[in-house]
Amino acid sequence: MVVHHRFDLWNAPAWFAERLRKDFPELEIVHRTSYEGVEEHLRDAEILFAFSLRAEQFKFAKKLCWIHAPTAAVHQLLFPELVKSDVVLTNAREVHGPVVAEHVMALIFALAKKIPQAARLQQKRIWGQDAIWNDGPRPREIAGATLGLIGLGSIGRTVARMASALGMRVIAVREHTEKEKPEGVAAVYSPAQLDNLLSQSDYVVVAAPLTEATRGLINANRLAAMHPDAYLINVGRGPQVDEAALADALRARRIAGAALDVFEQEPLPAGSPLWEIENLLITPHTAGLTEKLWQRHYALFSENLRRYLAGEPLLFVVDKQKGY
Repeated sequence: MVVHHRFDLWNAPAWFAERLRKDFPELEIVHRTSYEGVEEHLRDAEILFAFSLRAEQFKFAKKLCWIHAPTAAVHQLLFPELVKSDVVLTNAREVHGPVVAEHVMALIFALAKKIPQAARLQQKRIWGQDAIWNDGPRPREIAGATLGLIGLGSIGRTVARMASALGMRVIAVREHTEKEKPEGVAAVYSPAQLDNLLSQSDYVVVAAPLTEATRGLINANRLAAMHPDAYLINVGRGPQVDEAALADALRARRIAGAALDVFEQEPLPAGSPLWEIENLLITPHTAGLTEKLWQRHYALFSENLRRYLAGEPLLFVVDKQKGY
């Protein structure tokens, strides 16, 4: 295990490695909290649990068979040498997906009920009933609204179930339209039909993996396809949305508003013009935060470890060619 991050929650707690040693006594578990000198450990590593690995480090890992990333995104691992290798790559999409889906629903309610405006007025000690009703889009009902999902992975499928249970009509875009529609999804479109989905949606949720096909997906033309009362929510990856084009659309009120949890540059710089846009709700990449995070990680990883030792197929294997 090599897990080091500036944000404390992303660092594996000590009990994680200790429990692995207890539950899998036949294995030698090495827990590193720094990448410094990791090459020596990589020489004998058969399994790696890590956020990232550089190509120059991968050269040392001659015995490596399986990498598990405690993230949903794996683009940081898809350098050519690893993609071409026989090393199996798994990710933690089922750890993060349900938690991020809850955040998506919270953002939909916040936008629909104008909660950010109410919070700002509260800080100013203003009884803002008239302002909330008259300034900008009016509070609206969730039931009967159309939710457009870009991506039907773990996040998208969970959002679809939750939203449909609230009476929303859910439509989605995904690459393989021939697959059976997930629970709660009324219609599935191909990527070529994205503008059709955008034009119908009251809320558009970006929850797709970052690939070359989705980089810059929501640009000025795509924003123009949305109707003026619609909202954009991004919990996928920052580079999937053209932030400058979004800022222009929000200022001109060409769409009603947006909520972003991910950004092209993180942390979002203090000088970014996004901070000043009134109809933009910013959450600082917190959609996946939960006090149960590492318990969820342990449940998934330990099951996959059991499968690996038993010679059974692993769960949540990433297609390294496609990147998800």
